[in-house]
Amino acid sequence: MPQIVFLPHAELCPDGAVVEANEGESVLNVALKNGINIEHACEKVCACTTCHVVIREGFDELEESDELEDDMLDKAWGLEPESRLSCQTKVPSCDLVVDIPKYTVNMVSEGN
Repeated sequence: MPQIVFLPHAELCPDGAVVEANEGESVLNVALKNGINIEHACEKVCACTTCHVVIREGFDELEESDELEDDMLDKAWGLEPESRLSCQTKVPSCDLVVDIPKYTVNMVSEGN
């Protein structure tokens, strides 16, 4: 069973976390199931960037992002080459290391 290492995040998981995940499950669902409350304003339908994460290890083992996810990611704060939307990122057969950015852009709450 793959594991996901969530790196420390000051608000969401100050000590970091190592959790087990089912292959094919979304990174967001794994986080939520383990008490790591990554924001997901669009309710997991790839219509915002609030669940943006950076995959520090295991990125090359992920299924490629589609055009819709890429378009949404272009609007994310702190975009990096290994950025993904956690609602769209399916756990592969290998372990992942996930970094949750310090900030997120929530166009709904910010009135944009």
